[in-house]
Amino acid sequence: MPADLAQVLDVAAMRGAEAALIDGGTPAQALMEVAGRALGEWARRLGCGRSVTVLCGPGNNGGDGYVAARHLMEHGVSVNVIAARAPTTPEAMTACSLYKGEVHGPGFLPRGDVLLDCLFGSGLSRPLPDDLFALLTGLAESHSLRIAADLPSGIEADSGAVLNPGLPAFDVTVALGAWKHAHFAMPAAPLMGALRLVDIGVAAVPGAARVLGKPSITPPAADAHKYRRGLLAVVAGAMPGAALLCAEAAQRSGAGYVKLLAPTRPEGVPPSLVCDVTGLGALGDPRLAAILVGPGLGRDAEAAARLTAALAADRPVVIDADALVLLRPDSPGTAPRVLTPHEGEMAALETAFGLPGKGTRRARAAALAQAAQAIVLLKGADSLIASPGGAVTVSPRPSAWLSVAGSGDVLAGIIASRLAVHGDAFLAAQEGLWIHGEAARHCGPAFTAGDLAAATGYALSAALS
Repeated sequence: MPADLAQVLDVAAMRGAEAALIDGGTPAQALMEVAGRALGEWARRLGCGRSVTVLCGPGNNGGDGYVAARHLMEHGVSVNVIAARAPTTPEAMTACSLYKGEVHGPGFLPRGDVLLDCLFGSGLSRPLPDDLFALLTGLAESHSLRIAADLPSGIEADSGAVLNPGLPAFDVTVALGAWKHAHFAMPAAPLMGALRLVDIGVAAVPGAARVLGKPSITPPAADAHKYRRGLLAVVAGAMPGAALLCAEAAQRSGAGYVKLLAPTRPEGVPPSLVCDVTGLGALGDPRLAAILVGPGLGRDAEAAARLTAALAADRPVVIDADALVLLRPDSPGTAPRVLTPHEGEMAALETAFGLPGKGTRRARAAALAQAAQAIVLLKGADSLIASPGGAVTVSPRPSAWLSVAGSGDVLAGIIASRLAVHGDAFLAAQEGLWIHGEAARHCGPAFTAGDLAAATGYALSAALS
């Protein structure tokens, strides 16, 4: 079975995947050789042949370090190996015995060019002891380039928790075998630096989360018209500026026809956008493919009535912003839904749906998806998507410049546009999240939400197949 390089595994699943490889005839020592040599090669190339200090722990992560050090020596790189603890696993002891250079104790603190952290990998669940924390931080301070094997030591793999406050940041983290949730989760993710993955042959694990990748979007058919490409209704409310921003992003994201349903015609409606102020009767149009409701809706009785009307139309719907606070388990409609909460809105939804609101963001999003029978895109610096069926997609770190007012409205508009095109709620959330991040990358630093909306067309073109 071929390796799956997009999956994200928790610690238990990773151990099971490695055990399956061993049971299938690949010796554990051979897996260590593959991982360790790849680590050594990354250290050699990134360091451009400069000296490398390898910090080895007692387990198999340390064993990978001994293999890496041997690989470096074979390529003429000056290596210092520090054994923070003596190896304890059979594989690590064998790897240590095969390394023919000097192994220093934890009192050896060289200055150098490259630090390769092989102290602990993905199994760590407790803070580093004081002596090892001091050793790691001291070495990090005395080396100009820092590379972590699998995870920086002191990170909890499943949650992304930073187990020791003050852990040093790394320039590169080389994941071994599969991505771990901490590679993409806050607060650990900013400490990782650039992410790279070493393939050791881990096969696909059923039910594993996946990393968000570039979607494959096809252009409209040659005989397409505006309704076949998707008619989207954007339900505006008390503050129509947010809905206008959504509509602009939606118009640039593939839908053939975007219509703004507003109580009164707001200022600044562009000529390209149809604005309907006759009420919500347009929600009954049989050609309607999708609805977006929530941005600028308000939270009063009139807003609640507009939300109810939008949901009662029973079309695929994106529910965002104020509508998330107003949503209740008994709200009408059975059509596919995408909920797009940030952390505050997530807490309100958890209260409304009787959820405890505990655990990782991944677990919380999955619980809400199941309770609400909806796709949940939990927004933030570590956005992720969960489906009622248990599928999870995690997003690589986006541009930090996305932390600007209105960026969530743009995201909602993109998702709603994609939903109008094909009606697949999970796919629309994935496409929307990727296009949103790509648009931000195109904008560069210090952009406005309007700039972001204008860049969605460029981002869409980058995903065309």
